[in-house]
Order: sequence, then structure tokens, then C-alpha cells
Amino acid sequence: MDQHVIRPVRAEEWQRVKELRLAALRDPAAPVAFLETLEQGEGRSDEFWQERTEGGSRGRGARQFVAEGPDGEWDGSVTLLGEGKGTVDFFGEAVAEEQGHLVGVFVREGARGSGLAERLFAAALEWGWGLEEPALERVRLFVHEDNARAAAFYRRYGFTPSGRVLRLESGALEHEYVYARP
Repeated sequence: MDQHVIRPVRAEEWQRVKELRLAALRDPAAPVAFLETLEQGEGRSDEFWQERTEGGSRGRGARQFVAEGPDGEWDGSVTLLGEGKGTVDFFGEAVAEEQGHLVGVFVREGARGSGLAERLFAAALEWGWGLEEPALERVRLFVHEDNARAAAFYRRYGFTPSGRVLRLESGALEHEYVYARP
């Protein structure tokens, strides 16, 4: 039985957030999983990591969840960003409805296939659906065209392709998947 505790990060845990993100950026799948390189992550200041962790620990704008093992090791993480109707998203486009955006999905290699990703997603979605008005109408994420493993997981979890495709500066395509409010 998995003994991980799934919980939100706390603001003072910025160094652990940084370590987990850098581990994710070292993963062989990182080039198709993240819009950031290891070099970019390593080059960020302590103030950046402190602000990022603070932002993911409270408020409506974002919540980062981690999977903490019985030994205290963090074995995975996901962040749900709030995107309010009428705001501009990460890609510079107007947001048409209240929605969440899942980002930073990562599970360490040794914990993959254990159900940890499902538990992280469940915690993030539970938090998102529980937000006070305006309520989220859907949650979305983007997956790189070459990240078949992630796309298969998202479909198994219940996300469906929306048909929206974004072209990255590199020329690669990112496909939007959505999960409608139950």
C-alpha cells in the first residue's frame, strides 16, 4: 500500500520545491514535458524559488501539491494554476471561461506506475473544484506531441483532447486536453 501523503507545499519549503523541479528537469522526458530547461531552472535566483513556492502555497491563483513518502522524500508534484475568465493565459491568449491549468506534472522514476500521479491529480482537482465563486468550469493541460506516455495517462485519467493545438517556438506542437467539471 502506498504510504505517500499528498499535500500542498508550504511557503518555507522553497528549497525542496527547487530540488524537485531541478530533478524533474534532469529527467530524460524533460524536453517534451516542460517548457523550461535545466539550465534555466538552475539559473533562477533563490528569490524566484521563494516567490514561486509562496504563490503555490496559498490563495486562489495556484496550488502546488507534493507526494511525500514515509521517509520524507518528495516523489512527485503537480500544480494547478487558476485562470480567470477574461484574463490572459501563459500563451498570451484571452481566457474564455473560469478554468484551471495543470502544470509541472512530475513523478520520480522509482514511484512511477504506483498510482501516485492519480493521487496528485485527484488532490489538485479536488482543490480546484472546491474554489469559491467563480467556480472553475474545467481544468486543462497541454501535452507535447512526442510525449505519448503522458498523453496516455491523461486520457486514462479522464482528460479528453479539445482539438486545440499550439505551436511552440521550436516548431513542436502542444495538444490541449480538458477535464470538465463533474
